[in-house]
Amino acid sequence: MKLATLNNGTRDGRLLVVSRDLTQAVYASTIVDTMIEALENWETVQEPLQHRYEHLNEGMLKDAFAFDPAKVMAPLPRCYQFVDASAFLNHGNIMEEAFDLDVKKDKGIPVLVQRQSDDFLGPREDYPFPCEEDNGDFEGEFAVVVDDMPMGISAKEAEKHIKLVMILNDMSMRTHLFRELGMGFGFINAKPATVFGPVAVTPDELGDSWRDGRIHLDMQVKRNGEWFGNPNGGGMDFSFGQVLSHLAYNRNLKAGAIIGSGTVSSTDWKTVGSACLAERRALDKIEFGEFRTDFLHFGESLSFEVFGEDGQSVFGAIEHKMVKAQ
Repeated sequence: MKLATLNNGTRDGRLLVVSRDLTQAVYASTIVDTMIEALENWETVQEPLQHRYEHLNEGMLKDAFAFDPAKVMAPLPRCYQFVDASAFLNHGNIMEEAFDLDVKKDKGIPVLVQRQSDDFLGPREDYPFPCEEDNGDFEGEFAVVVDDMPMGISAKEAEKHIKLVMILNDMSMRTHLFRELGMGFGFINAKPATVFGPVAVTPDELGDSWRDGRIHLDMQVKRNGEWFGNPNGGGMDFSFGQVLSHLAYNRNLKAGAIIGSGTVSSTDWKTVGSACLAERRALDKIEFGEFRTDFLHFGESLSFEVFGEDGQSVFGAIEHKMVKAQ
């Protein structure tokens, strides 16, 4: 099943059911009005939403209309909690080598950070930031959304609570990052609003590409229309189940919580590239002894998209432009 949120001028938008090929949509309001309401009542609404999805794909719904990614918000426009992981250890290893960092990590424990969850951007919105000296960066990631999940849950059981999967561009402002890391309390200026893809999908939509709590598909990243990288989500060192289990060690998670994978990264970077400018710059430094990749400039465009084994876009594309904040 594929779901999206139409921008109707309200904070939480209006829930849409979207066809598998992303060409058609229909309102879900005969069943449920918003994404957060659906997640909070998943056991009740899942079956009727699934039936509506199947009928949409079969061309049986007269109230269907053309799906336009430019008219949707983030699938979940706001939520009670967004936690981002750094589940691809290769990304951190590259950064540590390039910048001679001494990072204290406990083996077997994923790195997590609490993030802003009240102001997500949609897939076609311009991305505003104050100045180019902030050293804007992008990070192509996967994310999952859960329903109510109890404290102390195992990784295997946690996976059963994953209801939706999404893609995102986790924007970073690198000028502020090391300063905030040194202060010890987490990111504020370094991590502004996150951008999500047009649709969220249930894990079954991924077929065999969803296994071991990982998305075994390439994250296709373009900068100004040119290929930048296509690392595979299957390279996560910690599965989403493991990340969720660690997060829920001593807390309950409520419906609508979003958990990000961290930058998709591959040890085969010479072939598949990167999903992040900071990683590419670190590789420049390791290979050439100097930075050869610029941070983002106003007017630049970015694209993030994932294709299934059938060659069709799974989540639709994030396509947006960097602009100066007014």
